[in-house]
Amino acid sequence: MTDLAKIPVTIVTGFLGAGKTTLIRHLMANPGGRRLAVLVNEFGAVGIDGALLRDCADANCPEANIVELANGCICCAVADEFIPTMESLLALPERPDHIVIETSGLALPKPLLKAFDWPAIRSRITVDGVVTVADAEAVAAGHFAPDTTLPQDAPEHETPLSEVFEDQLACADVVLLSKADLAGPEGVAAAKAAIEAELPRPLPILTVSEGVIDPRVILGLDAAAEADLASRPSHHDGEEEHEHDDFDSIVVEMPEVATPEAVAAAVARLARERRALRVKGHVAVAGKPMRLLVQAVGERVRTQYDRPWGAGPRASALVVIAERDDIDADAIRAILLSGAEAETTGA
Repeated sequence: MTDLAKIPVTIVTGFLGAGKTTLIRHLMANPGGRRLAVLVNEFGAVGIDGALLRDCADANCPEANIVELANGCICCAVADEFIPTMESLLALPERPDHIVIETSGLALPKPLLKAFDWPAIRSRITVDGVVTVADAEAVAAGHFAPDTTLPQDAPEHETPLSEVFEDQLACADVVLLSKADLAGPEGVAAAKAAIEAELPRPLPILTVSEGVIDPRVILGLDAAAEADLASRPSHHDGEEEHEHDDFDSIVVEMPEVATPEAVAAAVARLARERRALRVKGHVAVAGKPMRLLVQAVGERVRTQYDRPWGAGPRASALVVIAERDDIDADAIRAILLSGAEAETTGA
């Protein structure tokens, strides 16, 4: 790559919990000879994905090349946050060969594409492609479809969830169906059919498991997506606001929990009783030196010990994301704290 060549940028988008971070961790470990830099945008105030990626830092993508912007939408703060961050990555002592941006799960990707037209960066970078990650099991279950509770003769009602999901698909150059093992063959087929019905133009739809894919498939697309906005329609074309105001988040600080099962049960309750869309964070388990990583999409909760707490405080905190009308701070805290107080599984 010559000094005058534009650095390619891949935007990885997709709904909450679809598997974006898992995919990027795989790319960091298998960059195909490229030196990577990564920008992570979190919706909540406490960043989790950036820490997960920093744990994977190596010579291909050192820790200095991993930047996290939390608590918001990067395309809503272009001048104050996005442009300076991109300029800092471009000014690294060893210039990256490729930049990967992970959007928040509630991001509308088209406004981010428009940000690449800013004079400060447009001559130096190009959007190599937009990769949309979709949860095969969730799509097969119809979680992002128009509201099916309405009478059949009623007009289709687009929910905030379905609008975000459809915008992410409409901006894509390739769609990756994640968690195919959970969906099964019939679920994968149903998910593919649902996605094909939403796409504004034919696109490759590929299945992945645990984010594993040959980097040559999604890096080096040469799409110049920032110059191809017309073929990427959005529900929000013409709107001034970029942030999706239908969603909100809350951070709940917690004491130690008795068992991983107790906190997992409380998190699942949040999905059932408070319609929580996404929960993630780290929790201290009594008697355990390792941090418990908690990640949930709806009632599907995964926990694992990721690394020791170290000499610092065992500070437990969970980020809860839901539609704005479903955010009741007191009710959410009460449910999570019930998990901390539980002493037996399922209590």
